[in-house]
Amino acid sequence: MKVPHLKLGTKIAILSFILVLLSVVLAGVVIVNRISSKMEQEIGHRAMAISRTVAQLQEVQENLNKQEGSKWIQPLAERIRIATGVEYIVIFNMERMRYSHPYLDRIGTVFNDGDEGPSLERKEYLSQAVGVMGPSIRAFVPVLTDEGTRQVGVVAVGILVPTIRDIVGTLRIQLYSSLLVGLALGIIGSFYLARNIKKNMFSLEPNEIARILEERVAIFQAMDEGVVALDIENRITVINDKAYRIAGINRKVLGVRLDDLEVLCVLADLLEANGSSETTELLLNQTWVLINFLKVKVNDQIVGHVITIKDKTEVRKMAEELTGVKTFIEALRVQNHESLNKLHTISGLIQLNKAQEAMDYVYKVTEEQQEVTRFLSHKVKHPSVAGLLLGKYNRGKELKVDVFFEQDSCLGELPETLDANSLTIILGNLLENAMEAVVGKALCEVHCRIKQEETELILSIEDTGGGITPENQAKIFQWGFSTKGTGNRGIGLPLVKQTIERLGGTLDLESGSWGTRFGVKIPLNYSPKF
Repeated sequence: MKVPHLKLGTKIAILSFILVLLSVVLAGVVIVNRISSKMEQEIGHRAMAISRTVAQLQEVQENLNKQEGSKWIQPLAERIRIATGVEYIVIFNMERMRYSHPYLDRIGTVFNDGDEGPSLERKEYLSQAVGVMGPSIRAFVPVLTDEGTRQVGVVAVGILVPTIRDIVGTLRIQLYSSLLVGLALGIIGSFYLARNIKKNMFSLEPNEIARILEERVAIFQAMDEGVVALDIENRITVINDKAYRIAGINRKVLGVRLDDLEVLCVLADLLEANGSSETTELLLNQTWVLINFLKVKVNDQIVGHVITIKDKTEVRKMAEELTGVKTFIEALRVQNHESLNKLHTISGLIQLNKAQEAMDYVYKVTEEQQEVTRFLSHKVKHPSVAGLLLGKYNRGKELKVDVFFEQDSCLGELPETLDANSLTIILGNLLENAMEAVVGKALCEVHCRIKQEETELILSIEDTGGGITPENQAKIFQWGFSTKGTGNRGIGLPLVKQTIERLGGTLDLESGSWGTRFGVKIPLNYSPKF
């Protein structure tokens, strides 16, 4: 038989109801037992008081050992029994011979119930026993004469003890009422509790919560960057496999404070120092990484932080790829735009019936373009670098900037340690910055020199712009800093510097009112750092 699947609210309601029911029943049992114990105590006191009173009667003391003493003792004991409402009063002498009993046929017989022994030794006490009339509490009191110096018998007074059923029968109205009220309150409270818990859980079932948690963990693990989530006390609550690999952590660290980990304690210092979302470059576990700190807010209250860790090598590879693609796309766009302008010029001259001027213009443009193309194809052997330089030359034409390639420039086959993407990043960004620096100036020139020697590659980019102020020379290589306004700026020169450093090269900057020159030297036998 298939067990039906119950919702969380139903399970909580049933469990709460069962707990309330058990609590009410247990409380009832405890109350009945306490009442029974209290009644037994009161019955014992009452039986002991009656026994002491009977033992003090002169008629009992004088007639106890007489042969026909029962004629005097039995009527007296019965009158007291009926008056006090006890079940029986039994008086016997030292030979255990009964002188009184509710049943007349037992008078003159021996009292031998087994619990009367201590009373024959002048001791008074209470005893519980099951007699002929049922379970009872009996009080045994010795009968003393001659001013208490001689014992002549014992008085035993028995009072029946009410059973649990008798007590429940007596209190059934109160007990049943309490039970019903308790169960009603329990049912109402159970459904309210279940509803409140379900509300706090966003009306989700446990299996739904488990599925969401599994999906969240899977998403964290699938991310291509390290993620470390912290609570308000900087304890790690979530960390994905990528963060484990980058930091080189080989043990579970959930619940551990960030500053208690030797590898990640530097992150705790950075978080305490600023806690901002700015990108920070850091050497972590012998790997250069980019760190971001993000605040986690719930209801406008900061409840923790999230740290993202990106491997700088992977970021660099992506930037190189994107930069190369962008460069060639820009070159094609500029060439297309320049070609359209030339075609429009030729078309206009023909429409004006100036065929000779059109021919001269075609010859001039073709000769100029072919001259640059021949120079680059002859001097620069790598096609992607030559394409970049040709694209920047056409880009300069569009911006009304004269781009000159020094005649002694040359670039042969590149060694395996120096990839073309790195060169396109360096040359592309430096040439673009140089052209932007001279736009609108009286003299708009950019000079480019590429010289490959036996042991090193020398690059020189010089412009005739207004130069860079000394205070900005120290800032232009910082991420996000730019003198050209906000937006997608402040990336090119930092990327150039990082690429040069990765290749083991040097970057020199000279600037003044005459313009700016960037000098780059890259060794050809250096193994790049990744």
